[in-house]
This record gives sequence, C-alpha cells and structure tokens, in this order.
Amino acid sequence: MINDSFFYYSATPQLVVEPISDKIIGANQEICRLLGMSVEEIESQRASHLFSPSFPAMVVFTEEVIDQGRAWSDHLLLTCNKGELRMEVTGRSFESSDQLQLHLSLQLADELDQLRELSDAQRHYLSGIGHWNRVSRVFQEFERENQLILDAVGEGIYGVDEKGITTFVNPAAERILGFSAAELAGRNMHSMIHHSRVNGSHFGIEQCPIFEAFRDGTVHTVEEDVFWSKSGKPVDVEYTSTPIRDNGFIVGAVVIFHDVSQKKTDKKRLLEALIEVQNLKNRLEMENAYLQEEINSEFNHHQIIGKSPAIQNIVQQINLVAPTDATVLINGESGTGKELIARAIHEMSERSQRSLIRVNCAAIPEDLFESEFFGHAKGAFTGATSDRPGRFELADGGTLFLDEVGEIPLHLQGKLLRVLQEQQFERVGESKTRNVDVRIIAATNRKLKKQVEQGHFREDLYFRLNVFPIESVPLRNRPEDIPLLTQHFIQRAVIRAKKTGLKISLSELEKLKSYHWPGNIRELENVIERQVILAQGNSIRFNELVSINNENVPRQILNDKTVLTDSEIKDRDRRNLLVALDQCQGKVFGEGGAAELLDMKPTTVMSRLKKYLIDPRDFKSYGQQIN
Repeated sequence: MINDSFFYYSATPQLVVEPISDKIIGANQEICRLLGMSVEEIESQRASHLFSPSFPAMVVFTEEVIDQGRAWSDHLLLTCNKGELRMEVTGRSFESSDQLQLHLSLQLADELDQLRELSDAQRHYLSGIGHWNRVSRVFQEFERENQLILDAVGEGIYGVDEKGITTFVNPAAERILGFSAAELAGRNMHSMIHHSRVNGSHFGIEQCPIFEAFRDGTVHTVEEDVFWSKSGKPVDVEYTSTPIRDNGFIVGAVVIFHDVSQKKTDKKRLLEALIEVQNLKNRLEMENAYLQEEINSEFNHHQIIGKSPAIQNIVQQINLVAPTDATVLINGESGTGKELIARAIHEMSERSQRSLIRVNCAAIPEDLFESEFFGHAKGAFTGATSDRPGRFELADGGTLFLDEVGEIPLHLQGKLLRVLQEQQFERVGESKTRNVDVRIIAATNRKLKKQVEQGHFREDLYFRLNVFPIESVPLRNRPEDIPLLTQHFIQRAVIRAKKTGLKISLSELEKLKSYHWPGNIRELENVIERQVILAQGNSIRFNELVSINNENVPRQILNDKTVLTDSEIKDRDRRNLLVALDQCQGKVFGEGGAAELLDMKPTTVMSRLKKYLIDPRDFKSYGQQIN
C-alpha cells in the first residue's frame, strides 16, 4: 500500500497497479469516493476485474504505457456498484523495487466533456462580446426606428443574426405563428418554424433561402413555402429575406412573410373552377357539333306533316309519352321519319331545354363503342390526347336517341344495358363513376323481337327499350299524306335551286300517290328535289317516276305472296349492294355513288359493306361478276 500523502489527497482519482501480477497496490481517496469503495476493497481486487467492461482496450493501453512510458485514453470503462463509468485515463510507467508499476490518473470523461464545452462557450463569449453588442445594437436601432411600422403592418416580420438567432418579432408574426416574442427571442428561428417541408421531411439550414442571404448578400424571395406554427400545423407563406449590413459586414437578416393559406385555397378553387369551365366548354362544343350535325340532317323538321289516320295515331302517341321519362322504341322502315318522331317527343318533353343527342349505332366501330358512348380519359389509349365526354355525358339532363339500335353487336349490348339500368358509367381509362339523368329513345328498322328469338339481340335489353313502342308507318300505307309532303318539299327545293313559280298538277300528284315508295319519305324528297332542278318552265313533272314504278314494282311482284326467309333477304340485299357497287365502280359516297343509287345513308352502306365483308376497292377499275 502506498502511503504518500500527496498521492492519497490528490484532487483526481489515482491508482497504482502491477501489470505483471495484475494487482492494485495503491488507491487514493478520490478513487474511493468515485467507486464507493474503501482502499482495502479496491486493493483486494484484480486490476483486470476493475477494468473488465473494456479489458481488451485496457490491455492495449497497458502495452502502450510500458512501451512509450506514457499514454492517454478516453474510452476505458470502470465497473462499480454504480454501474460502468467511462474514464479519461493518463498513465505513466516506473519501476519500484525491481517491479514494473503503472501510475494511473483517472477522470470521468462525461464531466470533462461538459467542462470543455463550458470553457469553449466562455472563451467564445469573451472573444466575441464586442461583436454581439454591435449586432444587438444594429437590430435594436432597426426595431426602434421602425416600431410603428412593425406594430401596424399585417405582414409578419422578424429579425435574425447571421447564426439564425431571433432578435425581434412583430405582433403580426406572433399572431400568424402562435408563438410569443418571448418564446422566439434568442432561439434559432430555423429550428423553431422552418425546420421541415410541408411533407414533413427535414429542411436543413444549408438549403434555407434565409441563410443563403447571409452567404451571397442578396435579397431572396420565396413564393411557396411553409412555416410551422406553435400548434404544429404548417402555415403556407411567401416571404422575402433581406440581408442587414453593419460597416460592410452582414450581421443578419430581416424576414417579411405573408400568410397565403387563404390565397392558396382560393387559387386551388379557381383552378378547379377553370377546369370545370373548360370541361363545360368542351361539352358545349361537342353538343354544338352534334346539334350542327342535326341541323344539317335530312329530316330536321320541327313538325310532323300529314293528316292520315296513321299520322294522327302517331301524334296521339307522342302526346301521351312525351311528358313522361319512359323509354320509347320506334320501329319502322328506313326513311319513314323515325328520327323526326324522336325529335318531336324530345321537344314536347320537360327535357326540351337540354340537348337531343343522336347516336348512329351502326356507324360506330366495335373498338370505339365504349369511348363513343361513355367518353375516355387522356392517355386511355393511343390517340386519346385529352379528356373527352361520351354521348351519355353530353345528353345528361336531356335525351339520347339510339338510331339503328339493332345494329349494336351482341357482345356490346350488355355494356349498354348496364348504363340504361343504373344511369352510371365510367369513362374509358378512368375509375371515377359518373351519374347521368338521360332519357332513352331508340329506333330500328329491324324486327327486334325476331332477332331476340334468333339469339342476335339480348332479350333483357329488348324489354328495357320496348317500354313504349311506336310504329313509324311507311309512306305507301298513307298516300293521303303525299300531297302535303310534296308541297313542303317543293318549297324547300325551290329555295335551294333558286327557282320560283313552280307548280305541280293534280295528275302529277296522282303519279306520286300511285308509286310504291320503297325508300319512303327520304326517296320522295330526293325525287322532288331532282325534278325541281330538271324542271323547264313552271311545271314539275314526274315522267321518269312512271318508268321507275313500272321497273321496280312489276305486277307479278305486287301479286306475289311468297314470304322470303331472313337468309334469302340477306342474299337479296347483298346482291343488290354488289350490283350498285358494280355500276358505280366502287364509289360509295357523293354524287353518282352507291349510297345515292341505293337511296341510303352513306353510313348505312358502310355498315352493310362491313357486315357482308365487301371491299368497294375491288370495283374501282373493273366490274365484278355478281353471283
């Protein structure tokens, strides 16, 4: 045991150990106090046990002391009844009575760290007290000179020194942020209110535009950012950071910020409103295009002309069903005015202030069926460069007229049925469900009931459409209406042909009444317009109609009671189409085309060409033998 009084009463904990024998041969009162043990208890332990928590490091440290004569370490651990203590140890080796001994001076590493930090702070304070006084004076003068402005303005204003420490805060900043000036003064403003982005990710000082002003000495304006309030909620702000100089040196910055939360909300609402306006604009443009198409259509009249019992019955049916929202199915041959009946129903209904949207079901390609009916989102498929509303959406609040509904392919009828039943749909490429309020009027020249029996048309869709059926009577069954229709078409034709004073005799009217009219009203209008153009003088004559009548309706046909099967009818229609293409050399549209020759709509001709797998290009340069 070492009894040296200087050793025993030393101000720092001391130990003397023999590394060879692993004995502790000396301990002073400070090590006893630190470990809570007596000298005898400490000296009774092995040195390796006392440093057991960091024994490998103690071995290395011991070898260094023996080899170098002196060594230092700050990561050796002592064990005691208080637990483990990290020590800062200085060691020196010496020999006594031919025995190698180590003299260890120990101090608590955490206490030394704290003392060094306090020392650094004191030194910094003493060395920079003049600088801090100068910075403080600059901001005090700024605050004093602008006190009235700082108190009166609605913008938040605060000052920071070049370290980001808050020097002053005005009342508006207190109100916006929820902090009092006392809570912010002397604190790092970045860590208090500007520490994170709106998504919660950390926002470092090196990325802060306010601190950037200290580095480059320029004014920084940020239009979109967030400050964090005392409640922990982000406040949308725009701010300007202006550097403050003293004797040419930047000593801090003044930050002026606005709470733009309401402005941002208003901007979002405005953008949403603009999007809605654009959608409405697109919808109106689409509706206008469809309405323009209807204006230019062949039967865009606003009254049904005729006095026959058949017409009176149709008018009565229209009067009954128009005020309701019942679905109407109009049956009849091509050219009998089915669209005119649909338009009359719409115009007499409560939906007349909204659009009647017409869809020619036969003219829509199968791969575009859903897009045409339900619309599509931008990017839904190649060529979808923008959002586009479908016909159902355009008809919302109005009426959707499904012309030639019997031409819809069987595998697509289920999709149509779902929308008719639920009044809900999704645009192609979009998951949002849209609701519509649409009245359905359908028309067909096919016998849908027979198609249902043959499995070509869904029975449930047929029943959904056939709520209120109306039969559009062919012209040959109401010849008493021909004079009225003739007079109406002549008035229109003379305006287009720029002729005046044309008249038609009773004998010519009789010719019209005696004709079979396979093309119905459409054929009547075309015949009249052609004869108006050809008229020489003031009279309109229909001499060509007699030959046509004799050619097309021979007596044996009128007397023939043979009923054709559906297959025979299709063969006849296909052969008729081939003959027309052969005579027109493959021309379908325009003057002299197959559509004109057949007295059909071009879209109907194209639909039948597709149906019968006929390519009109085969007839371009030479006639094709008809089989």
